[in-house]
Amino acid sequence: MNDDVHGAINQEELGYAADYLFRVSIKGLIRNENGEVLVVKETGRTGWDMPGGGMDHGEDFKQAIARELYEEVRLTGDFTYRVIAAEDPKLLLRAKIWQMRLVFEVKPENMKFEPGDDGDEVTFINPEQLKGSDDFAEKKVYEYTLLVAK
Repeated sequence: MNDDVHGAINQEELGYAADYLFRVSIKGLIRNENGEVLVVKETGRTGWDMPGGGMDHGEDFKQAIARELYEEVRLTGDFTYRVIAAEDPKLLLRAKIWQMRLVFEVKPENMKFEPGDDGDEVTFINPEQLKGSDDFAEKKVYEYTLLVAK
């Protein structure tokens, strides 16, 4: 077990194998009637991404989606959602922590958005514009859009 990585729980004294915790990251894919995707430039970042972030302890999915989308794009009102992707956990080198990302298609009742406390810019964009991007997050927006286009 790598002691330099956060999230490892040593339970050898209890007779159990090592266990691992993950940061659960959620992202919300919201499309308008033209098939454009809602994207945000999070504070301090230069590329576009779907709004979202880490779940807080004790939250269920709907609570986490509502909180994160309010913080970044001021989502208000009710919405429906469904999981469209669950990525394998990855080690985030900058934080030395394991993260698992869940992506949800979100269909809000209210389609009015503006930058929140954690977002600098918000817009709807044709996902085709992100297809050839060099930015990892922008490429993922395009890829996730293909999952819901089927």
